[in-house]
Amino acid sequence: MANETERDSDDRPDAERGRPETDSRYGIPTDAEGMLPWEYVEERMRSDRNYWVATVGPRGRPHARPVWGVWVDGAFHCGGGETRWARNLASNPEIAVHRESGDEVVIVEGVAEKLAPGEGTDPSLLERIDAAYEEKYGIPHGTPVWAVRPRAVFAWSDYPRDATRWRFER
Repeated sequence: MANETERDSDDRPDAERGRPETDSRYGIPTDAEGMLPWEYVEERMRSDRNYWVATVGPRGRPHARPVWGVWVDGAFHCGGGETRWARNLASNPEIAVHRESGDEVVIVEGVAEKLAPGEGTDPSLLERIDAAYEEKYGIPHGTPVWAVRPRAVFAWSDYPRDATRWRFER
């Protein structure tokens, strides 16, 4: 399915915006008209209280659970010390993050990177993440925290008309 892609000033410069590729019977348009702007993703990822993360366990089984998280510097950040999903990420950093709402969908697929003091992490980034947690949840998060760098993001609110996909250059 050949879908139109584009870059414009409303989108992230490191991403190509286009349409999700799927069976044509779903009716996703092939042109750019009606696609969502990147701002749609950022507003929803910043404002939600709860998110779902999906990781892959050591035996290849999926593992999903709700988490708190914050959107800082164009990436999703959530924490977890010795939890099952954090141990999964330590052995396989592939992750998917989904908003709790199914009405205005945002799905972030990417790679998680563990951030902790003294491990090459910018201390000011950790401070911004902690401040975002404090503002959103009333408590600082602390470390470790995981940064989810998007590889692909999918979003829609009026499916299939506005179904949009961003692919990132990484």
